[in-house]
Amino acid sequence: MVSTLDEQQAYGGPATHDVTNQAPPLTPYDASDDTALLEGLRREGAGWAEEELRRLGRQAGSAQAQEWADLANRHEPELRTHDRYGNRVDEVEFHPSWHHLMRTAITEGLAAAPWADDRPGAHVARSAGGLVWGHTEAGHGCPTSMTYAAVPALRRQPELAKVYEPLLTSREYEPGLRVPTEKRGLLAGMGMTEKQGGSDVRTNTTTATPTTEPGVYTLRGHKWFTSAPMCDVFLVLAQAPGGLSCFLVPRVLPDGTRNTFRIQRLKDKLGNRSNASSEPEFDGTVAWLVGPEGHGVKTIIEMVNCTRLDCVMMSAALMRKSLVEAGHHARHRSAFGARLVDQPLMRNVLADLALESEAATTLTLRLAGAADRAIRGDDADGAEAAFRRIATAVGKYWVTKRGPAFTAEALECLGGNGYVEDSGMPRHYREAPLLSIWEGSGNVNALDVLRALSREPGTAEALFSELALARGADARLDAAVARLKNGLSEASQTTARRLVEQMALTLQASLLVRHAPPAVADAFCATRLGGDWGQAFGTLPETAGLDAILERALPDAD
Repeated sequence: MVSTLDEQQAYGGPATHDVTNQAPPLTPYDASDDTALLEGLRREGAGWAEEELRRLGRQAGSAQAQEWADLANRHEPELRTHDRYGNRVDEVEFHPSWHHLMRTAITEGLAAAPWADDRPGAHVARSAGGLVWGHTEAGHGCPTSMTYAAVPALRRQPELAKVYEPLLTSREYEPGLRVPTEKRGLLAGMGMTEKQGGSDVRTNTTTATPTTEPGVYTLRGHKWFTSAPMCDVFLVLAQAPGGLSCFLVPRVLPDGTRNTFRIQRLKDKLGNRSNASSEPEFDGTVAWLVGPEGHGVKTIIEMVNCTRLDCVMMSAALMRKSLVEAGHHARHRSAFGARLVDQPLMRNVLADLALESEAATTLTLRLAGAADRAIRGDDADGAEAAFRRIATAVGKYWVTKRGPAFTAEALECLGGNGYVEDSGMPRHYREAPLLSIWEGSGNVNALDVLRALSREPGTAEALFSELALARGADARLDAAVARLKNGLSEASQTTARRLVEQMALTLQASLLVRHAPPAVADAFCATRLGGDWGQAFGTLPETAGLDAILERALPDAD
């Protein structure tokens, strides 16, 4: 092998492959080093979890955890329909890194553990943990989210909840298909959509036929997008004699035999590559009724609230991770005679991204606080439940919509370096659109907001009561609230997206006015509400306090 010195001597100059002006590895770093996150954690009643959150943040930012994230996406799950003897097994094999990520998430209580935790703020602590552990990768967040969301739906059938809830809320990760009650911990999935209907689940054609055993049915049909098929149990919608109903489907039956759950194929997805999404076929599949016949949608509605909150949380985590990556690159890369982070235009871009990230994080924690108080019953007048109902749909619509544009801009901060897979930024970019699609696309959520306003009048009152807490603090915010009130009277399907966008921005602004430093709140109100903004990130006005914004979002920026 020729040494570098030999090369220099042979070719008359320094080696051409010397590495200069490249950012060093980001790892190790503390993913919980986020002032807005920590302030929100305390404000929403989970300050007791801060020490654990900081520990998880250091683990999320470790070289090992980041390598797990990379490997789990590079080595995608593989479907094995039959064993060597020709027996149908319908198993999906994952890279060991997937199991490392899953084990950590479950152990840290990021699945269903809060339902078994009596401490006020337990659900807030889980969301904060997701914001931090989300710095690894998003795919394994799907089964943890579904497991979390399954518990309130399962409680509609107390005898089933008595058996399965302690196992779903366990912090033990035990992969592999076995009799559920013989395991120390379970994961739950969902089988809702079908090829002909998507979000329009009332058009489902999967049938449920009662057996001679009370509460037990057999299913026949084909689901279109069922993620994490290696979960232990699934909540499935099917048409029973009394109408669309919800059922519990275990992969392994109590006698140890495999339930019929034929995985036809795994989806070849844009992103979320570490997570297996499948098309299962049911044919004589044994299932237990959850809730009354014909109440399938009512049974899963609480599940929807939980998974939509997780969509907001995961989008906010993706934003923060992308911002941290962009800020790290800008601190260590120079161009045109100065570090990128010291150049005014780059500082404008980073500060604009920081505003968006903080607004998403703050809203996530406020939604988690509302969920926690509504679930625990610390909500005597029902105001938090009503606020949760409308604000979660609003947040799901807007924050997940901002994700793709945000990750694209953050990727661009790295230039060509951000366009190569080794940087990790392409994975973030591919992941971002999923969160707007999963659990109802933008149109579905916008229409759900209209439905809440028309059928549940208390939701509008709860939203405006929240906004009133910031009344008089900023004239632009007050004007936005007035416009929003006027707009409600003209709400229609055609204008639903615009209305929900206004709700989201007004709500985010009110939270920042109340809880963020003046530089952050002023810049957000000036741009998102006051119109002093362009059409892309990096168009903050000259008056924006870029230094204060960046010092808060990226403490080592200077």
